[in-house]
Amino acid sequence: MSRVLLFTGKGGVGKTTVAAATATLAARSGLRTLVLSTDTAHSLADALGVTAGDGPAEVAPGLHLYQVDTQKALERQWGELRDYARDVLADLGLDEITAEEITVLPGAEEVIALLELREQARDGRWDVIVVDCAPTAETLRLLALPEALDWHVNRLLPTGRRLLRALSPVVRRVAQVNVPEDHVLGAGERLHRSLMEVRELLTGPGASVRLVLTPEAVVLAEARRTLTSLSLYGYRVDAVIANRVFPAGGADPWRRGWVKAQAGHLAEIRQSFSPLPLHTVPYLDAEPIGADALAEVAEAVYGGTDPFAPPAGDPPLRITPEGELVLALPLAERGEVDLARKGDELIVTAGSHRRVLALPAALSRRRVREAVLRDGLLRVRFESGGPDD
Repeated sequence: MSRVLLFTGKGGVGKTTVAAATATLAARSGLRTLVLSTDTAHSLADALGVTAGDGPAEVAPGLHLYQVDTQKALERQWGELRDYARDVLADLGLDEITAEEITVLPGAEEVIALLELREQARDGRWDVIVVDCAPTAETLRLLALPEALDWHVNRLLPTGRRLLRALSPVVRRVAQVNVPEDHVLGAGERLHRSLMEVRELLTGPGASVRLVLTPEAVVLAEARRTLTSLSLYGYRVDAVIANRVFPAGGADPWRRGWVKAQAGHLAEIRQSFSPLPLHTVPYLDAEPIGADALAEVAEAVYGGTDPFAPPAGDPPLRITPEGELVLALPLAERGEVDLARKGDELIVTAGSHRRVLALPAALSRRRVREAVLRDGLLRVRFESGGPDD
């Protein structure tokens, strides 16, 4: 099984550099390494000082870079869905070029990159896969997508199939457009299954997220919220990396001011994210480009630790033998967490993010007795009886 490492953070904090440095270190440690990006900016090749090819290409001994050709992957992954949508828009009177442009869905490139990540992980070629994710907000939306889509598909698709079959002649006659046939719906189902496999991969025991930040108040505030949200969705964070840290010393008042301000923020980072390890990257006098410069960055980040060891500790979501549901919500405040029960589902809200949890059969038949948020853990206890109304 590949070790999968995802790097995310607020835009501009240097996550691409840290991801590329980690991948370089993995390859130089003798691990078969793939580094790819879900960020449409695609700056990995620039950081590595190379030119990207069409597929995974070796850019240094043992290190392969994959900048996904989303247009080709799009056709392969869900070309039937695009073709159907384009035909419907053409039936409604749109010209071919306009219909083609409309069927390019927002966020499709990032979704396709995740599907390609799944394919590479299933291939078995790689010991380590490093993913340079999009900035934080986009990453959270992307990682929440598979489970949200699963909720809708499981409830709507079976009924929708029957309804479409019944209404197909009427829709063709009245609206003068074709309804999707079974092979189109089948393509949608395959896309749905693929995304759920992505989620299973990224929430599994071999995957973890690393938060990259700079020691600044605004960046720290966003990183704190990100940690809570990633845990809510079931993704494990195993380290925090503070980039562009000024080294102590020097007589320059401007520099001393920065050192003092950053020292205060670093202390807050340690306190906020404990017990996660905090790695630091010094503020460099030149932009690190190329394998040698990135290897030096990786050495500064990880020192003598093993950055490719499996993540330790419990997963963010678990059910104890006693039937208690435990969800990690680090840094969440009691007033921003809400819990609701609807049938066999538990709806957990933390801040502006919400997750719908399908309860296992053993818990779906029991009522919620109490829920307690303490020490970053939401503990939901159940009692015997039917589900809440």
